[in-house]
Amino acid sequence: MKTEFIVADMTCNHCVQTITQAVQGVAPGASVHTDLAAHRVTIESAADAAALRAAIEDEGYDVQPA
Repeated sequence: MKTEFIVADMTCNHCVQTITQAVQGVAPGASVHTDLAAHRVTIESAADAAALRAAIEDEGYDVQPA
């Protein structure tokens, strides 16, 4: 299942790494693609979208549905 979020405060590669690790902590097999310019995170995973969103928010990011 593909889930997309807008993470407006994702601004650098450190953010990308933090978000990727947070998502993979909830869904270890997840494929995480990020677009820094668009502030978009696309996740391929069977995990629930709410759990993925919560994992990113727990790292301090503001997450909106794409």
